Amino acid sequence: MIRDDAVRQSYDKPLPHTYLKGYGDAGTELPDDFTWANVNGVSYLTHSLNQHLPQYCGSCWAHGSVSALADRIKIARLGTGDDINLSIQYILNCGDAGSCHGGYHTSTYEFIKKSGFIPFDTCMPYIACSKESTDGFCKHVDTTCNKDNICRTCDTFAGMGGSCVQIDHFPNATVEEYGEYSVYDDGDDDDDKESDGIVHKIQTEIYVRGPVAATINAEPIVDYKGGVFADESHSTGTNHIVSIVGWGTDDDTDELYWIIRNSWGQYWGEMGYMRLVAGKNLLGIESAVAWATPGSFTVHNFPCSEDGKNCNGKDDTTDQKATIATQFYQDPSHDVAAVKRRLKADNEANRRLRNSSSNRARALRA
Repeated sequence: MIRDDAVRQSYDKPLPHTYLKGYGDAGTELPDDFTWANVNGVSYLTHSLNQHLPQYCGSCWAHGSVSALADRIKIARLGTGDDINLSIQYILNCGDAGSCHGGYHTSTYEFIKKSGFIPFDTCMPYIACSKESTDGFCKHVDTTCNKDNICRTCDTFAGMGGSCVQIDHFPNATVEEYGEYSVYDDGDDDDDKESDGIVHKIQTEIYVRGPVAATINAEPIVDYKGGVFADESHSTGTNHIVSIVGWGTDDDTDELYWIIRNSWGQYWGEMGYMRLVAGKNLLGIESAVAWATPGSFTVHNFPCSEDGKNCNGKDDTTDQKATIATQFYQDPSHDVAAVKRRLKADNEANRRLRNSSSNRARALRA
């Protein structure tokens, strides 16, 4: 579901594929295998999600886009500190990007950029409801967009005189830029119209800035049990959104594949992930690939009391913002030389690892 007035591109900085060619540049070829789930033994991915609990909700569009954004924040923080997980329920309550009956990834980014923030998920946990939902307990809860449904706290049990109040000063993140790649787009040159062109664009985007969100045909993967999905017989029409966190190369076929994170729980697929052959637009995976760069994110909050009384607009808040610390995202596009140094270092490390593996294999055969 895409609004007629949706803005699907909003950026002015150079895109990674324009400054990181990846083909033929000495020392800067993209690696055969790369995933943000394992960079030198460290995972830069935030937690896996399940859109279908506590009841069914078709909010894949929000899960795929928001989790990719949260991953990019974690990457920007070099994997330090507690994960910053963002409130998908806020998007359902207040966004004009979709509902439990569908939505779109770039519309999610557009909404966050226009509204100016997305709260952390401790403000508004996911309950799998939007205003038109009637499944489960949804018909009994209020998901309209008001201050109580952006961020709130409850101080004790209602029978003991407790109440829930809005929180007006809360940790949040922003979106600076966003856009979309598609295999169907006409490029500036002939190469961009080929499958290698879209693969290169997606790979460089992931490698330089982090995971992306992508549309996919969900029907053939409902019963996915693992392995590299390579069946070319299915439609490229899409009805689901996932995130792509990296790629690999199949040892048996030498084919490149995407490493995809779904939002159906870790009991699905390969611990919530799947692998899908790249470069053939299988299941429509390369038809609409969205990215977003963070603008800023809270790293030191204004301390609200447990009952929220000093953060709900009832007390004077004139000086509160002075105590909030925000980290601003540094887009790698500002320092292309650093990106290339990182890639050369990664390639050198991969070369040493391959040589070491080959030496061990020869020793075992001797």
